Amino acid sequence: MIFTMATALLSDNVRVLKSSVSKTAYQGVLIAIAAIIVASCMVSFYLVGEVSLEGIVKAQKTNMALWILNGVPFVFALWGQYSSSIIAYEAGAMIYDQTQELRQRADEMTRQASYVTTHDPLTDLPNRALFYDRVGQAITSTNQQDIKLSILLIEIENFKEVYDTLGRTSSDLILKQIATRLQSVVLDPDSVARIDGNVFGILLTDIDDDLMEAQYLAQAIQKAMEQAFIVERLQFAVHSNVGIVHFPKHGEDVDSLVQRAGVALYMARSSNNGYSVYESSFDKHSPMRLTLMSELRNAIDRDQLELYYQPKIDIQSCELFGAEALVRWNHPKHGFISPDEFIPMAERTRTIKTLTLWVLKRAFQHCAEWHRKGLEIKISVNLSAKDLLDPNLPDIIAGVTASSGVKPEWIILEITESSIMTDPERALIVINRLNEMGFELAVDDFGTGYSSLAYLKKMPLSELKIDKSFVEDIQNSDNDAIIVKATINLAHNLGLHVTAEGVENQEILNRLKGYGCDIAQGYYFSKPLAVDAFNEWMAKMKLQKNLCGMHRKAS
Repeated sequence: MIFTMATALLSDNVRVLKSSVSKTAYQGVLIAIAAIIVASCMVSFYLVGEVSLEGIVKAQKTNMALWILNGVPFVFALWGQYSSSIIAYEAGAMIYDQTQELRQRADEMTRQASYVTTHDPLTDLPNRALFYDRVGQAITSTNQQDIKLSILLIEIENFKEVYDTLGRTSSDLILKQIATRLQSVVLDPDSVARIDGNVFGILLTDIDDDLMEAQYLAQAIQKAMEQAFIVERLQFAVHSNVGIVHFPKHGEDVDSLVQRAGVALYMARSSNNGYSVYESSFDKHSPMRLTLMSELRNAIDRDQLELYYQPKIDIQSCELFGAEALVRWNHPKHGFISPDEFIPMAERTRTIKTLTLWVLKRAFQHCAEWHRKGLEIKISVNLSAKDLLDPNLPDIIAGVTASSGVKPEWIILEITESSIMTDPERALIVINRLNEMGFELAVDDFGTGYSSLAYLKKMPLSELKIDKSFVEDIQNSDNDAIIVKATINLAHNLGLHVTAEGVENQEILNRLKGYGCDIAQGYYFSKPLAVDAFNEWMAKMKLQKNLCGMHRKAS
């Protein structure tokens, strides 16, 4: 569409130029004819003493100068046609060159946008979403061709120690070196991905029936990591563990394979050779994982979970905009359990519906209480991928809304890119129903998923949240700064507000304000707080005239 419009615009410019030249040529012809008439009249008067048809004919027959003048209109006409042809040719060439340049620039921008959403910005390796997608495609291919594949998860066991010793910048350099070594070990460098902070993945396809190739590769990886890493003239040793699974022996879908590769990786930590191939017997060596799956439902039923709230600050007014509700589980035996651990567990065991209902009830109740006290804030609540595929979700939320007395415009429902892309058509039906009920919707962790803008633009969104992985380092990374600024401009052009997560200091906040970002969220203002602590924080912040000028984190 853009190319068609650009080509049409350039073609119109050519027609205007050609018309202008032709118009000038016609004017020259008219002037020349007028000059001939005036000259003929003057010669007629000179020859016969008056201006008459007889005198003009006589002048034309006898005066050589008039013969020359008679040819001038033809010269102008020919010159005008010649000039028009030359301009048309040059303009046509210009249209072709400019169209090609526009196409090349558009293609390059499309490639860059696709690359950013599917690759890790630090190592340039495929990210988790792209790795999962490639594994899924490989499974489909192997089912059709009856071949086998393996997945290896590689964990840098002492990375936290390296990070604490060297800091972020130097540890990032080590991660880049690790990525390079992993790519050099495998035959296909594109099969390597960065799954998480210190975890990498490798996909092996079309392997032999004896399944030894993956173990040989694990040994090669261990050997590649033996050589010391050098950063700032210091040498550091890196300890790696490798978990291995085979398809279809250990699972028939991406989630099962990666989950069991994680179990094998856990067992590799206590292995003498640093790698381990998954066995079904390994599951009993992780009793905590198995017992938590049953204890989570009990924790929900017994109200042992807790909602924490992290404030969201309006950057322009420096006032409290709202807060994000975050579920926490403080296990009586195992202590604090990360949401990254028990929420995926809830999704796998279908407990997510019960968990979501619990979160919605508590968040809506708290929001209604704050509004009754005159606190005009919006509460953001996260929905999972399984939630968006539940056609009953809008009815469930309608019931919770009625019982709590909350108004839909007080609530922002957050969804992730990956949850949208699980089943876009079904998700869109649920999202549209929620929007029609009056709830605002936001895309959370934007930029980390493997999504399609073709689907995102169809959705009635009001807010876009930039993932903290892009925000935290905009002071030091030009690439992150460019991504953040471009995302803000994109969102604003689509009529969306922008929230930046991971705001850790005043300098990041100032950068975001300069980029035109709307809302900030991060530890610079406050970590997530329990309800009572959040109430105290809000009371304390009322005394702050300028939340954006805070000189220390709120505890």
